[in-house]
Amino acid sequence: MKEKLLFFFLLVACHSLPVTSVEAKVYIDITSPAFKKLPVAIQEFEGPHGKEVSDIIRDDLDFTGVFLCLNRGSFIEAPSQPFSPRNWTVIGAEAVVKGTLRNDRNNVAATVTLYDVLEGKEIFKKEYQTDASLLRPLSHSIANDIYRQMTGENGIFRTRIAYIVRDNRYDELYIMDWDGHRANRIGVKGSVLLGPRWSRDGLRLLYSSERNRQWGIYLLDFKKMREALVYSSKGTNIAGDLSSDGDEIFFSSSIGGTVNLYVYRMTSSRLQRLTASHGIDVSPAISPDGGRIAFVSDRDGGPQIFVMGREGHDARRLTFRGSYNTSPAWSPKGDRIAFSGRVGGKNQIFTISPDGSGMAQLTDRGNNEEPSFSPDGRYIVFTSDRDGDRAVYIMRSNGEAQKRITPKGVRAISPRWSPN
Repeated sequence: MKEKLLFFFLLVACHSLPVTSVEAKVYIDITSPAFKKLPVAIQEFEGPHGKEVSDIIRDDLDFTGVFLCLNRGSFIEAPSQPFSPRNWTVIGAEAVVKGTLRNDRNNVAATVTLYDVLEGKEIFKKEYQTDASLLRPLSHSIANDIYRQMTGENGIFRTRIAYIVRDNRYDELYIMDWDGHRANRIGVKGSVLLGPRWSRDGLRLLYSSERNRQWGIYLLDFKKMREALVYSSKGTNIAGDLSSDGDEIFFSSSIGGTVNLYVYRMTSSRLQRLTASHGIDVSPAISPDGGRIAFVSDRDGGPQIFVMGREGHDARRLTFRGSYNTSPAWSPKGDRIAFSGRVGGKNQIFTISPDGSGMAQLTDRGNNEEPSFSPDGRYIVFTSDRDGDRAVYIMRSNGEAQKRITPKGVRAISPRWSPN
């Protein structure tokens, strides 16, 4: 497993290297509900792998719903021609991306320029260098820079998704790019694996595993390249979340007979029970500010979403629609909670405000479960069986642009979006 972890760590740590500064100006205010898509022309890059890189950039930007990526068939200006605003105003483009790739042994160098059509000027010009095997991360880095320049916000194109592949023999932990490409197994297997959760710095994964007929909670450290058993006891122990400092583990356990919520501080080996209901309390999720915990309880009958203080006080029921609501996940700003709720015998993804207002249903096909927000809160990853087998899907946080990102024939569950 150590070799696989080393490979993974090097793979995600290799970044492109911009060498010029970026002009500070925001072209799209994505915080405004009335913003309009910005028409952008992404030319096919010149040089080896130019089409592949420019197509990835186009796919990244198009999925956001922020950009209107124009059809290349309408382009007048050839990639080799100098930028001329007149060639782009006639097709409605407001920004243009041009680029060139060069191979140098095992390395690839890219020069990318972003132009403002309306003002007829260069917005930024950057150079990137990376290993030839990392064309997709290179492309995602370019897309991130374009997104940041135009919106003033960080993109999610270099983020990753942890998930579990389940077959008839065992469960195995995988990590893939946000768009489903470069899926890699990292050497963690078990008869049953549950609930991968990222640490806030993105360098560790928390999960539960049944091994030798005992449930344990494990922490996988990518920097140290090792797995550690951090808590085990008689009964079932299911990992829920990590505190912002990475020292506290919130989880559910049947150690006391009934299933309740606990917090375990690793540095002091201190265990504290948070709930003591006569029902079943599971799936604790700590809020971004660390002050509240969303969880699932059947104390009022069927499973519902509750919210309480981080010490277990002042629990209040959040969901009242439907008889079966599970899998709460906070948005990064703490202003929404995504969850899975049963409607007409099928599970669907909903979001709701922490005060119980503004509930919205996002899915309506098949069974949809296990939502997790992207680090900017604009997208959600989840599982669905709408095409037969369970698979991982992503969508915008308003339910638009739902698409499958794991391949056919792979049973994928428990996706979790990385924080960076």
